Amino acid sequence: MILSLCCIAFTLWVIAFRYRRRQVYKLASKIPPPTKEMPVIGIAHTFIGDTEDIMNKLKDYSYAAMAHQGMIRGWLNHILYFLIVDPVDIEMALKTCMEKDDLHRFIRNIIGNGGIFAPVSIWRRRRKILVPAFSPKIVESFVDIFAEQTEVMTNKLNEQTKKGNFSVWPFISTYTLDAVSQTAMGVRVYAQSNPQSPFLLSMTRALHLACQRIFHLWLQPDWIYKFFPQYIEHQACLKQMHDFTDEVIRKKRAALKIESQNKSEADIAYDLDDYKKKSFLDHLITLSSKSDKGYTDRELREEVLTLTIAGTDTSAVAICYTLKMLAQYPDVQQRVYEEIYDIFGTSDRKLVKEDLLQMKFLERVVKETLRLFPPVPFIIRKIEENVTLPSGKVLPAGSGLVISIWGIHRDPKYWGPDAEKFDPDRFSPERLNLKHVCSFMPFSQGPRNCLGYQYALMSIKTALSSIVRKFVIVPDPQNSDVPKIRVKLDVMMKDVDGYQIALERRIPPSTTTVITN
Repeated sequence: MILSLCCIAFTLWVIAFRYRRRQVYKLASKIPPPTKEMPVIGIAHTFIGDTEDIMNKLKDYSYAAMAHQGMIRGWLNHILYFLIVDPVDIEMALKTCMEKDDLHRFIRNIIGNGGIFAPVSIWRRRRKILVPAFSPKIVESFVDIFAEQTEVMTNKLNEQTKKGNFSVWPFISTYTLDAVSQTAMGVRVYAQSNPQSPFLLSMTRALHLACQRIFHLWLQPDWIYKFFPQYIEHQACLKQMHDFTDEVIRKKRAALKIESQNKSEADIAYDLDDYKKKSFLDHLITLSSKSDKGYTDRELREEVLTLTIAGTDTSAVAICYTLKMLAQYPDVQQRVYEEIYDIFGTSDRKLVKEDLLQMKFLERVVKETLRLFPPVPFIIRKIEENVTLPSGKVLPAGSGLVISIWGIHRDPKYWGPDAEKFDPDRFSPERLNLKHVCSFMPFSQGPRNCLGYQYALMSIKTALSSIVRKFVIVPDPQNSDVPKIRVKLDVMMKDVDGYQIALERRIPPSTTTVITN
């Protein structure tokens, strides 16, 4: 009797639930699914597997969206998601659907409400404070730090020459962490000298655990997760990261207070700050002090952690993929070296910011690599109100939106029949003709785009030019214009094999040798 009543109650609840969402089901029926959906769970079963399997499935779904007028849909249990690759629709979606999807809560557990993942109500206020910290004057002041840290990196890489293939990821990710720690927090963590840095290990592991929860439904409920061994590890990683950052902020506030008290009236009146010695944290504290709505210590920690994590991994991933491209396409590597040789010759002088402006071909190589291998291949947003897109399709309130940057960048409709090919010259002034601003968006677009794009590009070009200047990336030609790299989704899109390359010391041409472009 009790069991029968329970079944009747559950059936009535399901009927009421579906009735309240009848418009969602109606609108969803107009968009095709990528594969046959199963009752109740929809396409959730297709995401069983490791992070490479998940990435491969999302790539398949991106191609399916291209084949179905730029959009497909799929149910993950009771939640409806739309995956889109059409840049015209995407521009509208990014402007109207600014709230991050609930799946981001697992990353938010690590960094809190930092600018990238904060709810819109929090993001708006913080963005106003954050924007001035990314002014060109401030960002350009960090080039000296990039150059200093790349020198450490190339000395470490020198030990790997003639050893055959090795994973370059530890060398690049520790470089970017050292550079970001100095520029974001104003502290040296010496990750390159100590790859087992507790902060680095905690950050890497915490992000991996967050990615696990996003794609494994049984790990998502908090009350269930606490029974898994990953929970204890997750909390230990968080404590290490938060304690370290909190201590940095405490010391930085105290130092800035003393510095302010010792300033002369002229310094204060004319704002004679030495930008070259100030980190993002310095600027955020200073900018916060000018407003009664400035950052608290907790908010500073959230923003600094966000800058550190985003700056470390995005730049490292971009550098590593570009190194792989230079190995697979030796002729491109040679052109990059010739450009660098034209700038530096046989001198060993330190790189300065003006040099970066001359690296136009290297920048094209980086952008083409970012097109084919974007560090963040997908953006997920929440649809809070019905949205009618330029294509006429309607996104119903209560569903989720997956914007496939990976798919946008490979759509033949916008990049031509050779969209899959690696061709840096497609970004040359003569050929570049983006049909839509959102057809190339490695660092997102719209109101919530990444503020650190120029910062990342400077760090990436500094590192790559330093490596190519001193080493030959041993050619590993693929005999194809279409690069083949196995990738996985580990919050960001990464190489399965850890970016295996080989290096040889570069012998610069003699002064009598003529290098032609």
